[in-house]
Amino acid sequence: MPMGSTEADPASELDREAQKRHRALFRAVARRRNPKLRRTDITVTDERVVKRAVKAAALGNAMEWFDFGIYSYLAVTIGKVFFPGGSDTTSLLSSFATFAVAFLVRPLGGAYFGPLGDRVGRKKVLALTMIMMALGTFCIGLIPSYAAIGFWSPALLIAFRLVQGFSTGGEYGGASTFIAEYAPDKKRGFFGSFLELGTLIGYTGAAGIVLLLNTTLGDDAMLAWGWRLPFLIAGPLGLVGLYLRIKLDETPAFQKFEAAHTHSATGSVVEAEAEFSHLSENAPKKKLGEIFARQWPTLILCIALVGAYNITDYMLLSYMPTYLTDTLHYEESHGLLILLGTMIALMCVISTVGKLNDRYGRKPLLMAGMLGFFILAIPAFLLVKQGSIPAVCGGMALLGLSLVCLLGTMSAALPALFPTNVRYGSLSIGYNLAVSLFGGTTPLVITALMDAFDKNAMVPAYYTMAAALVGVIAVTFMKETAQQPLEGSPPSVATKQEAIELITAQTPEPRF
Repeated sequence: MPMGSTEADPASELDREAQKRHRALFRAVARRRNPKLRRTDITVTDERVVKRAVKAAALGNAMEWFDFGIYSYLAVTIGKVFFPGGSDTTSLLSSFATFAVAFLVRPLGGAYFGPLGDRVGRKKVLALTMIMMALGTFCIGLIPSYAAIGFWSPALLIAFRLVQGFSTGGEYGGASTFIAEYAPDKKRGFFGSFLELGTLIGYTGAAGIVLLLNTTLGDDAMLAWGWRLPFLIAGPLGLVGLYLRIKLDETPAFQKFEAAHTHSATGSVVEAEAEFSHLSENAPKKKLGEIFARQWPTLILCIALVGAYNITDYMLLSYMPTYLTDTLHYEESHGLLILLGTMIALMCVISTVGKLNDRYGRKPLLMAGMLGFFILAIPAFLLVKQGSIPAVCGGMALLGLSLVCLLGTMSAALPALFPTNVRYGSLSIGYNLAVSLFGGTTPLVITALMDAFDKNAMVPAYYTMAAALVGVIAVTFMKETAQQPLEGSPPSVATKQEAIELITAQTPEPRF
């Protein structure tokens, strides 16, 4: 082309036309409540909204798991208060059996709250589970002891544990789905890790309060009345959690559903109802059959992953204080103090694990955690068994390092297993079945096995290794989902520039 020529470059014209089309698309995407948007659109997230939703979900999750963790750390004391007859082992087994009872109704809670969240909204269901958990925990603190009312004391304890378990059945599936649907694809691991950060905060708060009471009150006062205080704290904390849950914004998917029914014309409503048929009032009956008929391979994979994950999780975060106290004869406050330090260390690195699984993939991090438990369980428990403070801390560090790889990754990996139309229900059913069968029974099974094998202190290590082996197999068969859209959902990006790059990458180059 001659110098100074004003003739237009065809390639430049094509590029400008493409940018115009891109800008038009982004203006349409910005109208996030417009019911005419289709699933082929790219969702450009608002980072402030995402952070607010993640904070509210994580803090509410912390409140809920504070309530649930209290029972774990008071298991020995609760056994003496509600099950005083027989040996110390029988009392502890009865206490852990009552702990496991709450997990038996979790699948029922998941099957109920999952479809309910699809019909009335995520934040309403999460607020309801918060109320139920706080009420159940508060009422446990009011139950008279076995010495006062006899049989009715453990009966009431079991009843309120069932309330706790039923409410928890709607917690993880709802909270993880909520965050997964809000987060951009390339940061889903990072934002999802804050859900488990909330779990650790709840457990840490429960352990800290129990440690403080054990240190200041002593054994006699704890048995007489001190054990009640952490349960009674659940009342005001429940109000705080309820406020946080009510302040949550609904996910864009549910907002779109509401807008379609409120503002659309008749034709658009029909289209919206077809697109969002999984949100209808008849969804529970239809979707349960569809989940088990079409999603059973993924359900089995989910149950294997969650089962292995929860056995290792509950072994370290729930059972370990009892192991240190009952088996190694540590002071109860010393065992809790070591666990408290372990959980604080996990809290410091969990978001880094979330970033790592966004960058390198979910499978490498999950495999590292499962292999860590399989290879390091025996060395870790040999260190713990040695009894000195440095050795116990070293063993806990090995177990904690393996666990944090799972904690920081699972909340992003599990929602991505299922397509959008059955995600909430499938995840709630699969997750809670696994927790019911394997997670909540971990303290009970380990205690029973140790009693059967003459107090063999290595039983928890062997049980952990068996769970980790199942987890290794499950991770091998799962698909990699990092930096990819959720199945059945459009791509979700953090910025418009990222959306331009995504569309440009998917648009074939013009040929001349």
